[in-house]
Amino acid sequence: MKLILKWLLLAAALLGVAYLYGGVQIASFGTALLAALVIGLLNVLVRPILVVLTIPITLLTLGLFLFVINALMFWAASGLMSGFHVDGFWSALVGTLIYSVFGVLIDALLERG
Repeated sequence: MKLILKWLLLAAALLGVAYLYGGVQIASFGTALLAALVIGLLNVLVRPILVVLTIPITLLTLGLFLFVINALMFWAASGLMSGFHVDGFWSALVGTLIYSVFGVLIDALLERG
C-alpha cells in the first residue's frame, strides 16, 4: 500500500515539476503516473549500470556527475513516452533537481506516517 501511495505522490510531484518549470510538460495525471513508473524503472535497471561505468568521472567530480546521470534518466523517460516532454538536457537537469526535492519530501512524509 505504501508503494502505491509513493507512486501516486511521485506522479503528483511530476505534475508539480511541470507546473513550476516550463521546460517540462506533462499532458495529464495518467501520463504522470506512467512517467513516474518509467523513471522508477530506469532508475532501477539502467542507472546502476551507468553509475558503475562512470565511477572514475564521478570520483573526479566529487559525485557531481551523478546529477548528470539523474538528468539523463529523466530525459530518457521523456523520450520513451508521449505526453511527457523535456525540452533538452538542461531542462532535464533542472527538472530532475526539482523532482528530487519533491522525492525527498515525499520520503520524509511517508517515514513519519
